[in-house]
Amino acid sequence: MCGIAGQLGGRDARVPEMIAALTHRGPDGVRIEETAGAALAHARLSIIDLEGGWQPLHAAGSTVIGNGEIYNYLELARDHQLGNLLATGSDFEPLLHLYARQGETAFERLRGMYAFCLIGADGRAWLARDPFGIKPLYVMEHAEGLAFASEPRAFFKAGLMQKALDEEAAQELLSFNYTLGARTPFRGLRRLAPGEVCEIRDGRIISGRRQPWLEPHGEDRSARPQAPSLRPPAASFAAASPGLFGSEGDQAVLGHLDAVLEDSVRVHQRSDVPYGLFLSGGIDSAAIATLMARLNERPVTAFTCGFDAPGAKDERAQAERVARALGLDWRETSFGEADFWRIVPEVAWAMDDPTADYATLPTYKLAEAAKGTLTVVLTGEGGDELFGGYGRYRRALRPSWMGGRAAEPRGGDAAALARWRTEAEPPKGLTPLQRAQWADIATWLPNDLLLKLDRCLMAHGLEGRTPFLDREVAAFAFPLPDRFKVRGRYGKWLLRKWLERTCPAAEPWARKQGFTVPVDAWIAPRASDIAARIGDVEAVRRTRPDAAAAFAAGGEGVRWPLLFLAVWARIHLEGAAPVEALESVAGVA
Repeated sequence: MCGIAGQLGGRDARVPEMIAALTHRGPDGVRIEETAGAALAHARLSIIDLEGGWQPLHAAGSTVIGNGEIYNYLELARDHQLGNLLATGSDFEPLLHLYARQGETAFERLRGMYAFCLIGADGRAWLARDPFGIKPLYVMEHAEGLAFASEPRAFFKAGLMQKALDEEAAQELLSFNYTLGARTPFRGLRRLAPGEVCEIRDGRIISGRRQPWLEPHGEDRSARPQAPSLRPPAASFAAASPGLFGSEGDQAVLGHLDAVLEDSVRVHQRSDVPYGLFLSGGIDSAAIATLMARLNERPVTAFTCGFDAPGAKDERAQAERVARALGLDWRETSFGEADFWRIVPEVAWAMDDPTADYATLPTYKLAEAAKGTLTVVLTGEGGDELFGGYGRYRRALRPSWMGGRAAEPRGGDAAALARWRTEAEPPKGLTPLQRAQWADIATWLPNDLLLKLDRCLMAHGLEGRTPFLDREVAAFAFPLPDRFKVRGRYGKWLLRKWLERTCPAAEPWARKQGFTVPVDAWIAPRASDIAARIGDVEAVRRTRPDAAAAFAAGGEGVRWPLLFLAVWARIHLEGAAPVEALESVAGVA
């Protein structure tokens, strides 16, 4: 995990200033290289090959800087007989040798989370982002060429663009808690889409394509866990062999699930530094914990966050039961009202590309607690989207007379929802459940959940890894017939059935509390004061003219997004320090 920045084309390379804004992502050191027509910079968080993995990395006449991890680097070296060519143990070096042989098709071999810039021996330059959008990458074209960076703040630090609000994006933030597609709240700055691969020539994007997250890549599956042949014909993802999913098929599918998940967790643990996990009381993190306990001889370190507030839903007791059953080195941290007011401006600073998801708050506190003990953290993001966990999926399967409704965001204006539907448009041939899953994987997952994970952990120099968001797991899970995902009132049926066997302490069939952060309880005592101030923030006033009245009236999901937008705007549009931003909006010193 690192921060990258650079410029392709032109002579006015302000890359040193860009990378200076990203050193929190790479606290172990910065390296910068400038050549005719390119300048590349890398702020490193050392994870793999601590001595030899410094970037920019050169091999086979090509150069790369990357953020993230290529998990199958050992298999790539083995399967393509690269051993005698490798000069380092870096996970990115095999990519350079493969590119020398295969050109851009080498990108399809990668299994991992990444955003990189590669300049080939053939003179071609590329920017690429992993298919799920786990790692971020932002680009802007200007008079001197194309600039790119891991976070928007780099462009402003270098003076490459003005801080102008995209009001439509701000409206999306208030409607959905995140912005859609390539849009950021800064006019003129876009993020690469998940899976986007762009060729750059003379400082301009000349071509682009998308690598899909669903189709397995690569020509050799011999080293992968042998899952059942669930690959559907082009006409329908729902089609599958009836024999495989008969009464005896359940056991076969559970066995394949075990193999696929174990393989994913195994490669996601590859690290030369300490790793552990974030453990909630839910199904997904319990599954990751179960497999980490299986694969490690020493107790795995796990961190859990609970809330100190009257009536708050707190999953620490359930997490502790799982931790004790698995023999984890379990550590808990609490989150109370004082943490809320301290962390709000820090999270707003970290989220320069914002998500108003209140889950950023405990994620940030967990990262704060884990810093110094762990460098790599495995988490459960993606389990709901791939295995059918959300309640809105079950509602989407019911007829309207039984309370069924589309699995779409609620609230917000009609124009924002219309844009969401465009971004979430699935391919033909999916079941209603798969359409809902697809929509979340296209929108909510990269632009909210993964953005949250990246920024909150990187603010503390930690790397977050997501074993569910793996191309092999997706190839197994997404095409499963609906009944392996939803049965009766249970989502994630297959994961629950597997946990029933492998970790009964997770109580997979118990009614879960759900995840909520009691932000309204902490905001309410200051609501009148904030309502009087919030309309003074230009970005809030332009996005929602009735913000003061709306904040005073309250209501579900109103106050927190408005407060977050106001503090965020003070920091990222007006240049206030985080503490000053909160004080000006909420009167909290």
